[in-house]
Amino acid sequence: MRKIVQAAVFLLAFISLTAPAVAESNESVSTDESEVAEGREVYPFIPAVGSELIADNPLLEKKPSLTYTVQPGDNLYRIALAHSVPLQSLIEWNGLQSELIHPGDVLNVSVEAPGSSTNVKKMKQVVASAPAKKQESNPVPAGKQVVSAKTASSPAAVPASTETGRELTMTATAYTAYCTGCSGTTKIGINLRSNPNQKVIAVDPSIIPLGSRVWVEGYGEAVAGDTGGAIKGHKIDVFIPGLDSAVAWGVKTVRVKILN
Repeated sequence: MRKIVQAAVFLLAFISLTAPAVAESNESVSTDESEVAEGREVYPFIPAVGSELIADNPLLEKKPSLTYTVQPGDNLYRIALAHSVPLQSLIEWNGLQSELIHPGDVLNVSVEAPGSSTNVKKMKQVVASAPAKKQESNPVPAGKQVVSAKTASSPAAVPASTETGRELTMTATAYTAYCTGCSGTTKIGINLRSNPNQKVIAVDPSIIPLGSRVWVEGYGEAVAGDTGGAIKGHKIDVFIPGLDSAVAWGVKTVRVKILN
C-alpha cells in the first residue's frame, strides 16, 4: 500500500512540474507567425484589410493616351481642344509644316509621346536656319487704300465670285473660338471672341473664296472667313460659340449657296 501511495505522489509532482512548460510551448506556437508542417515552414493566410481595394492599385490606374488617331472630319483645332493642349504644341510635337492632316494619321498629343521632343528640336532648328522674309516694297497705287486683314473688324471686301448663285453640297462640322493657345481670330481678321454672334464658316478657298457671303442649310447666312487644315474640297466648318452646341452639331451634309 505504501508503494502505491508513493507512486501516486510522484506522479502528481511530475505533472505539476511539466504543466508550465507545456503552456509556454502552446503560447509560443499560437503567437508565432509560422508553423512547421512535415518539415516545412508554413505561414498562415492573413486576409487583406478592407482598405486595400483592387481599385486603389496604382498599376490598374488608366494612364492618359499619348497619341491620337485622326478620324474623318477632325482638324488640329478640335484635336487640341479635346486633349486640352495648345494648338502650337500639337504642331511642334508632330513636326507639322502645315495644318493638313488625314484620317488614319497618328498624332502625338503629349510631350511625353515618343518623338515629341525630337520633333520640337527639329522645328526650332528649321526656324533658326530659315532666311528672313524680305518685305515687299511694291508702291501703293495713287488713290488706293491698303486694309490689313489682321486688324479689320469686319470681312475684307473681295471681288465678286464667279461662283455667285451656285449651290453646293458640303460636309459640315463645327468649331468654337476657345482653346488653349488659340487666338480666336479668323483668317481674314474677324475676332470671334469679341463677336460671338458672328456667323462664320471655314472653307477651302479654292472652292469658296474667302470673304464670300454664303447661305448654309441649318445655319443661315454667314461669311467665308476662315480656313482649316482638314477643310479641303467640299468641306466646311461652321463657327458656333458654345462648346456643347458645337459638339452637338456633329457632322452633317448640307446645302451651301454662294450669295456674292
